[in-house]
Amino acid sequence: MRALVAAGLVLVVAACSSPEPGGNAPSKAPAPTGLKVEEVAGGLQHAWDIGFLPDGAMLVTERPGTMKIVRNGQVTPLDINLDDVQARGEGGLMGLVIHPDGQRFTVCYNTSNDVRLVTFRLDGTKATKVKDLLTGMPSNSSGRHSGCRPTLAPDGTMFVATGDIAQARNPQDRTSLGGKVLRIDAETGEGAKDNPFASSGNANERRVYSYGHRNVQGVVFRPDSDQIFSSEHGPSVDDEVNLVKKGANYGWDPSQGGTQSRYDESVPMTDLERFPDAVPAVWSSGSPTEAICQAAFWNGKLAITALKGTKLLLFTLDADGKVQNVSIPDELNDKYGRLRAARTGPDGSLYITSSNGSDDKLLRLSGNA
Repeated sequence: MRALVAAGLVLVVAACSSPEPGGNAPSKAPAPTGLKVEEVAGGLQHAWDIGFLPDGAMLVTERPGTMKIVRNGQVTPLDINLDDVQARGEGGLMGLVIHPDGQRFTVCYNTSNDVRLVTFRLDGTKATKVKDLLTGMPSNSSGRHSGCRPTLAPDGTMFVATGDIAQARNPQDRTSLGGKVLRIDAETGEGAKDNPFASSGNANERRVYSYGHRNVQGVVFRPDSDQIFSSEHGPSVDDEVNLVKKGANYGWDPSQGGTQSRYDESVPMTDLERFPDAVPAVWSSGSPTEAICQAAFWNGKLAITALKGTKLLLFTLDADGKVQNVSIPDELNDKYGRLRAARTGPDGSLYITSSNGSDDKLLRLSGNA
């Protein structure tokens, strides 16, 4: 009898535990109903990001180094010189943000030497380079952990989510731009004047908003609040959704305090033993990881795409930014393969791209989540 009771207790504990190892995922909510997915355009190749133009058209970046204009379902190549894009592995032409004037846009991409932000001016179907906004973000020959996602904050500054390029010391080194969330002046590329390390003598450190990240794939601002959320790839466990705080350390340190030159991925995503003040994730996947990607707020929920997981996750948050539950719409669950971009459009719909490598789709999700 004692053995049976003990076995029952083990089963109860196992049933109530989080995903293993390390996850803090809350309960799953029922899949939302009444959603509609529309294929806006196809024939794309590793579609990476989406920007909305004033006339209703959309710009789409493609990782090999091309861009498309999508207007009324028609796909037109953008005439733009991106000859210096080096597409390799996870890297290439990546994130995109449209400036408030509706004419300029900034893209993020790998070159042979670095990852950089470059601003262009759009005139019809042609784009002309304005300037290199920020150069010197670290890169490597494989393209691994290149990041890179820019987005504009309500105050007009630009936040940039970066990867650590699988170099052990980058995440904790505040003079490196890798493994960070940056906050820069959208016109000059310099660190915003009220950044947490604005008094530093190092220009890179002045650009840092938060650090100790692995490979941030999305950063988004919660409407009608001061909350900022990021979505981040874990190693073999623990993708993370983080509530981004000014000057905070998020605890990823594959150098183990500078004692390891190799990229030691056995360390925790948030190493609270080494960094007691590190900020824990508001959600982590445990095992298996989903390879979560871009984040957007849609219908009051935090929507995050998943590459490996081939799904969309919808997070219900409380007023403090804590995750209450997660739902997975059937309409996008393993229906379109790897999902990458997620941007909320001017019409209130959620626009998503697939990223399988050939005949990728631009999707429009509508309805009440």
